[in-house]
Amino acid sequence: MNPDEQFRQNVRDWLAANLAGDFAGARGLGGPGREHEAFDVRLAWDRHLAASGWTCLGWPVEYGGRGATLQQQVIFHEEYARAAAPVRVNHIGEELLGPTLIAFGTPQQRARFLPAIVTVQELWCQGYSEPGAGSDLAAVSTRAVREPGPDGEEWVVTGQKVWTSLAHLADWCFVLCRTEPGSSRHRGLSYLLVPMRQPGVEVRPILQLTGTSEFNEVFFTAARTGADNLVGAAGDGWRIAMATLDFERGVSTLGQQVGFRRELERLIDRARQNGAAADPLIRERITQAWIGLQIMRLNGLRMLRSSAQGTVGPEASIAKLFWARWHRALGELAIDIEGPDGLLTAAAPYELTEAQRLFLFSRADTIYGGSDEIQRTIIAERALGLPREPRPEVR
Repeated sequence: MNPDEQFRQNVRDWLAANLAGDFAGARGLGGPGREHEAFDVRLAWDRHLAASGWTCLGWPVEYGGRGATLQQQVIFHEEYARAAAPVRVNHIGEELLGPTLIAFGTPQQRARFLPAIVTVQELWCQGYSEPGAGSDLAAVSTRAVREPGPDGEEWVVTGQKVWTSLAHLADWCFVLCRTEPGSSRHRGLSYLLVPMRQPGVEVRPILQLTGTSEFNEVFFTAARTGADNLVGAAGDGWRIAMATLDFERGVSTLGQQVGFRRELERLIDRARQNGAAADPLIRERITQAWIGLQIMRLNGLRMLRSSAQGTVGPEASIAKLFWARWHRALGELAIDIEGPDGLLTAAAPYELTEAQRLFLFSRADTIYGGSDEIQRTIIAERALGLPREPRPEVR
């Protein structure tokens, strides 16, 4: 057995042995539109993973990781998804902020924050989007000024973020904000690490179509963070923020695809059960969904290969555009397989079926993480060399 096959077997054996006892009922919990499910159990599970060395696999060993190869990381995420293990609560810290600090942070920042991510003792959220700066992230207006504080120099942050995933559970937020007065667009932005549990930070959940509230508005009103919590140089925040987004499109996307496959398999079982599979149009759509999964995997592997070579190009946008539209179509297929019953909630006042949750939440797939319109623009301009879209004149 070669090393990768042995690694896969080790992952399978560990998951089979540990998704038992107190964690036996955690299988399948969490995920988009369901982040409210058994949060305490999932947090305990994440910490159990950490105690056994299964967090931050791809991080260098000197930062608490396992130094796993890209192939081993892919194997872990695929086996994790196949085992229906609960969706992790530490994704933003482990997959986004941690690699960013390893690449751009100071030794002091790495020593302060990385161990608590590895052990899942501190949770993070991402402070990017604003009411006037969603897909057009360069329009960020949240501002920060540096001034003396009781314990030394501090950054004082004022502004509003929106669509902040899991902000109501996070201990810290990495915030893209404007630190150079009078600057505009990509210039004058900085990347700050801001504690969430302090006066001046208010989190307001946003009620979604699914009836849950994993997205939030976050209001910063003279919230404070130490001057040493600036990542990189002041004014260099755009470059660092874009690097974080590149890290987000990592190996975990292949695990996501295994989750998509499970959703499709459940739809196929349901279509056979209720007779919808006899409809040739439904069968055709199921076939197209299966073909789409194969394309999705190839897109993901191509993206990872480019990332491993240090050049994240249009592959990431192609992959995001494809999986988002595929998953939205899967939600529509789920409701059509149910037929008229798909319009009836499971119970009053608003208890949704699995198909309904998939349909409603997947409407957001083409918006969050970079809208379809933005992805098409990136592909057109950077891959195809088409003329740039007219930009608003900066005054």
